[in-house]
Amino acid sequence: MTQRTTRRLAAIAIPAAGLILLAGCAGGSDGSGDGGDDGGESVEFSFMYATSNNLESPYETLANEYMEAHDGVTITTNPLPNDSYGETLRTQLQAGNAPDVIQTTPGSGDPRSVVPLAEAGFLEPLGETAAGLVPEGADALFTVDGEVYGQPMDFTLSTLVVNMSAAAEAGLDDFPATTDELLASCGEVAENGASLVVLAGAAAPNAGLTAQAIAATRVYAETPDWNDQRAAGEVTFAESDGWHDVLQTILDMKDAGCFQPGAEGAGFDAITNGLAQGTSLGSFIPSGSAVEIGRAAPDVEWAIQPFPPADGGDPYLIASSNYTISINAASENKEAAAEFLEWLAQPEQAERFSELSGELPVSGIEGLDLTGTIYEPVVDLLQSGHYAGLPNAFWKGEVYEKLSSGVQGLLTGQKTVDAVLADMDAAWGD
Repeated sequence: MTQRTTRRLAAIAIPAAGLILLAGCAGGSDGSGDGGDDGGESVEFSFMYATSNNLESPYETLANEYMEAHDGVTITTNPLPNDSYGETLRTQLQAGNAPDVIQTTPGSGDPRSVVPLAEAGFLEPLGETAAGLVPEGADALFTVDGEVYGQPMDFTLSTLVVNMSAAAEAGLDDFPATTDELLASCGEVAENGASLVVLAGAAAPNAGLTAQAIAATRVYAETPDWNDQRAAGEVTFAESDGWHDVLQTILDMKDAGCFQPGAEGAGFDAITNGLAQGTSLGSFIPSGSAVEIGRAAPDVEWAIQPFPPADGGDPYLIASSNYTISINAASENKEAAAEFLEWLAQPEQAERFSELSGELPVSGIEGLDLTGTIYEPVVDLLQSGHYAGLPNAFWKGEVYEKLSSGVQGLLTGQKTVDAVLADMDAAWGD
């Protein structure tokens, strides 16, 4: 299943990648992406990105392929642990020693987010090619004062990645359709020495992503514009029944034995090992992780599953562009960095990134044939638009950090639901 999925993703990426090229042709390449260079002088630049495991990152693979296709180019890659990446990036940018090319995220709710980094003067404006890749209606997540500062790389689903082979062995031929069914299944799976969900509780990004994935059905299915209402001061986290239910659901899952023993102290390696070995059935991780982890378990069947809604609720997803590439404003190699970004935007590389990462192309989702891929369980939700963007991309300040650390506090018993929501409102700073 994994190999078949990879091939099909490569195939479906072609038309979308063609749209990418058309969208960005106004600022087209000067020829640096033709498969080789003209034998000019040597060029060097550095590239830093986050990683959650010890597998080769798609960014590293693309950097190596760029060097192979361009004589005289040397890219120094610097992968950093995902849970400390944002803090490290900001420290380096403030010190003036950050790499030339850096992985960022859309919006404003994360330490590595494009908008606050651009407003602080840390990022270099990008050209028309990057602007052409920005999804319709999402300009505010990528631009400041009319300039684009992050080149989108993907369309990511932030929900449950499930080892369906392990699920079948555990007696779950069909993934639970409601939260009550899920909680009941957790106990049954735990009795067989496994866990339905593996959680990297010690890693703040995974704790925060877990809450956001659950919020799809609890908050955004009913109120898609909830973030806009929060920005206008019309609602608060503390007064939101939906957000209260999100955090209570995490506590209910903990009490039902849904998470593996020691989840509160686990790192990202627990996710990779648990899913690949089948000791856990699923995890709240970006959808493309199924392909990455699948390389360590090639005979496993993987699927993307929506977190089941409460009884009477509707399935809903969190899905949006999750990763961007930016150029350090203090870089001394801006021209070389810009040529690399132009190369990444071309159809072949867009297709290649989809193949390597398992993520969907950044454009053309509605027209893709996802039959037989890991995305088949959610294809109807995608094509009907039943999804909201990653919430923290729209949030202010340290709100997401308070959510992430708050979930960690819930797992250890050091926080209550009400305290976490109050902290998030305080971080918004009305």
